[in-house]
Amino acid sequence: MSAKKKNLNIGMIGYGFMGRAHSNAWRKVTNFFDVPLQPVLKAACARDAAKVQAFADQWGYASVETDWRKLVARRDIDAIDICVPNDLHLEIAVAAAKAGKMILCEKPLARNTAEGVKMCKAVEKAGVLNTVWYNYRRVPAVTLAKHLVAEGKLGKIFHYRANFLQDWTISPDLPQGGTGLWRLDVKAAGSGVTGDLLAHCIDTAIWINGPIKSVSAMTETFIKERKHTLTGKVEKVGIDDACAFLARFANGALAIFESTRYARGHKAEYTFEINGEKASIAWNLHDLHRLQYFDHADESTVRGWRNIHVSDGDQPYMKAWWVPGLQIGYEHSFVHQVADFLEAAGRGESCSPTFREALETTKICDAVLASAASGQWVTLA
Repeated sequence: MSAKKKNLNIGMIGYGFMGRAHSNAWRKVTNFFDVPLQPVLKAACARDAAKVQAFADQWGYASVETDWRKLVARRDIDAIDICVPNDLHLEIAVAAAKAGKMILCEKPLARNTAEGVKMCKAVEKAGVLNTVWYNYRRVPAVTLAKHLVAEGKLGKIFHYRANFLQDWTISPDLPQGGTGLWRLDVKAAGSGVTGDLLAHCIDTAIWINGPIKSVSAMTETFIKERKHTLTGKVEKVGIDDACAFLARFANGALAIFESTRYARGHKAEYTFEINGEKASIAWNLHDLHRLQYFDHADESTVRGWRNIHVSDGDQPYMKAWWVPGLQIGYEHSFVHQVADFLEAAGRGESCSPTFREALETTKICDAVLASAASGQWVTLA
């Protein structure tokens, strides 16, 4: 019989969409992965006492707090999971680091590079384990894409293109700010689709294909004013509704990125395609368990795009789940990140992407917005 695993007490801050996704992952991970630590849902925290209690009851948290500072100060909490709007990431992360807690922070790391640098310095000074929830890295088909590039299957990379398309903010009657709509409030979010959607695309891109060296961008805010939920007043909209940018990678590859919340018919379509000298690969979130693969080495009579169903036990993460042919979904990417975090924590290491690694994506987002404002190419330092 194996020794009893050491408990890792989790303090969750926030109970919205991401709070649910993360809670599900914490609950499911040990059912499928043999990890060295046993996560315990110790406390959930949010300002509304009744709602956070209902959330805690539903997901199995042992207690609740309505002040995140009290949660961070609790000695029975080992790790803080930050699932709140972007404007709160900095203060909570710095406080949690000073309290010696492990930290898992929702993406993007921060509203801007300056905040992200402070967060990095805080966790590094305190020596606490940390990670940022860029969960799409952990979709098995995306991880497989990373492996294929790293193994040289595509050869020299020439092109990288990515889109993240949505359509939920088109109505001019949609307000900005407050619960559920804070992503439309620049003070809370920092930016619009750049920090929310393109951050995912950028993180995946630099993880697979290496550093981005320069960008040239354009953005648009289609609806200039919206009523603010909290003030009741019509106020200027400060976020970008759409963004498209060109980029050059350090390895010489060219890239095109596009994101918008104004693409009718697209609820959450994240796609990328990578073209190399030997082969190409493509992936679509709407068909997330499949990777499209074209190998020029195939005989010309049968050469064409092949559809790889990522469900076999020798493909990333899949041996923990079902029999070959039975796919998994979106929520499993969070389970995989928790599994990786617990494995790394068992070794006393942070889990990639760390705060410092995620800061690179924030720097690129800032460069994209700066380029859009100036109309000039911006080089990353």
